Amino acid sequence: MPSPREGCIFCDIVRNGTYVAKARGFVAIDDINPKADTHLLVIPERHVDTFREIGEFGADETKRMLEFVADTAQKAGLTDYRVMVNVGPGGGQTVFHLHWHVLGGRPIPHEEITA
Repeated sequence: MPSPREGCIFCDIVRNGTYVAKARGFVAIDDINPKADTHLLVIPERHVDTFREIGEFGADETKRMLEFVADTAQKAGLTDYRVMVNVGPGGGQTVFHLHWHVLGGRPIPHEEITA
């Protein structure tokens, strides 16, 4: 497993959390402040602050990450859902470890989703 970043809550969750799904390099957890009937977070094990740094992942790893997002939604029973990533404080990002929101169920206005 990649080295965690000291003080990063998502690095701690990757190491010690309870997952709804796990694959090589990625985990999925329930959001603690859900904005939809189903609200999951997909988190890479490797610490990357934000989507701006997506180039840190190789092509194969990026493909596996996106497939894991889709597989996680399917395993959660979602057929219609939203996948979001907040980028930077102005984009609603409050936890600076790249992660994807997978939301299904009742509709949620975009501005309500932060983390």
